[in-house]
Amino acid sequence: MQVADYILARLRDWGIHRIYGYPGDGINAFLGALDRADGDPELIQPRHEEMGAFMATAHAKFTGEIGCCMATSGGGTVHLLNGLYDAKLDHQPVVAIVGQQKRISLGSAYQQEIDPNTLYKDVSSDFLQTCMHPAQARHLVDRACKVALSNRTVATIIVPDDVGEEDAVPSPPREHGAVYSSIGWTRSRVLPDEAELRKAADVLNAGQKVAMVVGQGAQTAADEVMEVADLLGAGVAKTSLGRVEPSDDLPYVTGPIGLLGSTATEDMISNCDTLFFVGTSFPYAEWLPQEGQARGVEIDIDGRYIGIRYPMEAHLVGDAGDTLRELRPLLERKTDRSWRERIESRVDEWHRVLDDRAHDAADPLNPELVVHELSQRLPAGAIVTTDAGSVANWWARHLVLRRGMKASLAGNLATMGPGTPYAIAARFAFPDRPVIAVIGDGVFQMNGMAEMITIKRYWDRFQSAPLVFCVFNNQDLNQVTWEQRAMAGDPKYPGSQWIPDVPYAEYARLLGLRGIRCDSPEEIGRAWDEALGSTVPCVLEVVVDPEIPPVPPHIMSEQAKKAATAMAKGDPEAAGLMRKGVKQKAHEFTESVKTHLPGGSDR
Repeated sequence: MQVADYILARLRDWGIHRIYGYPGDGINAFLGALDRADGDPELIQPRHEEMGAFMATAHAKFTGEIGCCMATSGGGTVHLLNGLYDAKLDHQPVVAIVGQQKRISLGSAYQQEIDPNTLYKDVSSDFLQTCMHPAQARHLVDRACKVALSNRTVATIIVPDDVGEEDAVPSPPREHGAVYSSIGWTRSRVLPDEAELRKAADVLNAGQKVAMVVGQGAQTAADEVMEVADLLGAGVAKTSLGRVEPSDDLPYVTGPIGLLGSTATEDMISNCDTLFFVGTSFPYAEWLPQEGQARGVEIDIDGRYIGIRYPMEAHLVGDAGDTLRELRPLLERKTDRSWRERIESRVDEWHRVLDDRAHDAADPLNPELVVHELSQRLPAGAIVTTDAGSVANWWARHLVLRRGMKASLAGNLATMGPGTPYAIAARFAFPDRPVIAVIGDGVFQMNGMAEMITIKRYWDRFQSAPLVFCVFNNQDLNQVTWEQRAMAGDPKYPGSQWIPDVPYAEYARLLGLRGIRCDSPEEIGRAWDEALGSTVPCVLEVVVDPEIPPVPPHIMSEQAKKAATAMAKGDPEAAGLMRKGVKQKAHEFTESVKTHLPGGSDR
């Protein structure tokens, strides 16, 4: 047994049965060891190391287990970085194994010799070690896994090629300096101080208009969130990383918050007197109550992040579920339910606005209608991914995710690229569950098209349940186009924003996948039925209108001024933008009138 064989066996003992990686001579020892491992752990070969790191991150997000990726020395090690930063910023446990030149050559400016210790000192700051002796392998693997799980971060082991080829030392020699580590880790029960719990209860009991904002840290505490929300008569808004729980079909769940948010969330946040953060570090102050408007309580398992987004009175450092269970007996049920009734009315109004917007005329197809129609057809247990771009707006707003579903995106890094590899990793982890990726044409051209070849590579593994990649073809890097207008006051610059038209459905068929193209609002429902009913992986190409604006729930005055300036400067799409944007906001006004004036729908 070589050191490489031993490391793989140790990773397997830690529950790692799948490694996303790309070959290279800097990890030759591992390639031979993977062959000898007979598929456990199994090497999954993406088309690019960056995609492998995204897949490892997605595995961690969707399973709660350690994700693992591998790359060769030099360029392969560099390529992992973007996907590993996705794991670091979204607090996911990922172990990276990277190659290095042989020890004898280090320091000689040898071919492919880079300094991964310097390169990775930020992305893997909690654990970054080089295996310089076979006896180190045992405790380096053990510590990497323990650190990744405990700190929910990236841990990296660098293995020089010659070390990987040496004979393994399963048990170090019994001498001074030897280390004897063990496999095993349990999640700790983290609870805040009792006095702080009572302080939090006092604040929450005193509030008459409580708004809850939940994130990724609350996704395993949905029952507790719902129970506390019921006691407090609160509404619940969700961050993008907290997209799934509580489910969207609950009448008091106001949906997304922020630029991608809903009018129901905006109304709740603007009028609350108490803000309750649970498992989130949502960063955008302009979408939170004004300072002094609301009293604050926050739960976060990491004390480094608590109380840094809004001035909080009670700082509960603890696990979301455990802390809510301790807090619950201290809370008093609100007898006045008028605040909850207002929230539910706004949620109902918001859903009608979405329906109105989705059915607005567009040229040729309204992107909101595409996701609106998907939402009505989401299979039970579906896993839905998305990517950076305007598609994230429709994914956040229109999808009604039910209990038992999963969804994610690159939250804090907000990088282009993960939507497709996330979906592929989800299928490997859950071979019998429907998986749908909602992605833009820019990111699909950047790296998604190549990963269709990965599906061809593992063809027999991808036909057990629907696997759909819905590509929004608008020939525009659409989100950045809108940001140019609203943030910089500049018109659309075709030199940077236009992208070539590619026949994505034809490309899919070329590879042997199902390819469907739709550019008609009358046909989009049938197209989704065909895609979700496909027995082979499917690319659904939807030709959508780039002029449908991702209008936020509240247009900031500065953004409105800059957008008007962009139009005045001669934006090539100015006429359509103004007409369609005004119509979108008009739906909000119309539904509000129906609901809140005498004779309206709630009377």
